[in-house]
Amino acid sequence: MTRFRRRACIVLLLLVLFVCSLMMGLKTLMPNTAAFGNPFGLGLLPEFHQRNAVLESKRDPQSSAGDEGAITQKNFHNIIRSGSKATMATQVKLEDLPPPNYDFHVFYYTWYGNPRFDGKYIHWNHPLLQHWDAKIANSFPKGRHAPPDDIGSSFYPELGAYSSRDPSTIETHMKQMRSASIGVVALSWYPPGMADENGESTDDLVPIILDRAHKYKLKVAFHIEPYKGRDDISMYNHVKYIIDKYGSHPAFYRYKTSTGKTLPMFYVYDSYITAPEMWANLLTTSGSQNIRNTPYDGIFIGLLVEEKHKHEIHRSGFDGIYTYFATNGFSYGSSHHNWSGLKDFCNSNNLLFIPSVGPGYVDTSIRPWNSQNTRNRVNGKYYETALSAALHVRPDIISITSFNEWHEGTQIETAVPKRGKVVYQDYLPHKPDLYLELTRKWAKKHSEEKKLWLM
Repeated sequence: MTRFRRRACIVLLLLVLFVCSLMMGLKTLMPNTAAFGNPFGLGLLPEFHQRNAVLESKRDPQSSAGDEGAITQKNFHNIIRSGSKATMATQVKLEDLPPPNYDFHVFYYTWYGNPRFDGKYIHWNHPLLQHWDAKIANSFPKGRHAPPDDIGSSFYPELGAYSSRDPSTIETHMKQMRSASIGVVALSWYPPGMADENGESTDDLVPIILDRAHKYKLKVAFHIEPYKGRDDISMYNHVKYIIDKYGSHPAFYRYKTSTGKTLPMFYVYDSYITAPEMWANLLTTSGSQNIRNTPYDGIFIGLLVEEKHKHEIHRSGFDGIYTYFATNGFSYGSSHHNWSGLKDFCNSNNLLFIPSVGPGYVDTSIRPWNSQNTRNRVNGKYYETALSAALHVRPDIISITSFNEWHEGTQIETAVPKRGKVVYQDYLPHKPDLYLELTRKWAKKHSEEKKLWLM
């Protein structure tokens, strides 16, 4: 009997140890355990398209939901489970939101439209882009997406196929950003009357965006897109336009330099397509269109894709570098292992280095042939790896790609499960605000780390 009891105790002890080991192993997969300085092995990222059968069974088949194809909070409760809590960004009050970190900037797009507010769908019906090699192009589908159930994204927004002109959408977006402790909205901007090839002009939305941003104590910087005719002369005129029209608004972002100046910041997308000599006309004191030491001076941040761009950016007279892309390994600038060298280069040349981090990347909904550049989210691990790599180089500012670039799957905006003719990826088993929560966590970590850097 004694021997039997001893054996039973040993078996029970082994069972307890097994369960504890299993729980610890599972816990390491949760985003909230990722630690600074201990990045997840990016080379081992698994394909993350498989669905858990149990979670699949909890999803409701989706049908057309009217003009906007919106999924309401009530429907989302039914999809996940009864009694689940509302997402953080839609439930909290203004006074309960965490403080903004003005060193966390997020790229924001206002190019979406739907029939209710715009008379038609815009961008959600994005065309399938063809590969430049005809032989490859012929192997993939052609045409356009058909909202609201079929949109140009691999994820589906909690707000549905929304319009960027909907005041309630803008309000919700600003609240979500503030709930994530983001401080600066880097607004994608085209001059009045201009737009990308799939969109329409949105400069008239800037005033309401500034107003709503101010309500949540956010600031707005301008992310200037490569519009037709962008050169030193047009840039001077458009920077002047932005500052004259919006510069007096309390939400207009200004960066305090090491010399004590406070100047507006402009991100310049695809800056490398313009010759450094032309930028130097605008951004150096000897240039023919010199903007320096005038009322329209600013902090101009150029995009680095290739390594040679760092020298071109410096020669152009830019004040800093950002990397934009959320695909680790896609370009020299987006590769995390190059950030330390880029930071050293910037330090040596009195430039700001602003690494861009993202939660993942998938653009096969609009570029079906581009699966090799997909970066799976791995339940938030990919995002935390990028944030960890960024903090490691001690940047003054971290930029996030993106709040809502749905076409490229880099959004941190809330997303929900949706099934129908199209099956979308989602953030399950986590809540729709997973990436807002992770951003808030790392914004706080950055604030705490920065205090130590300055000691």
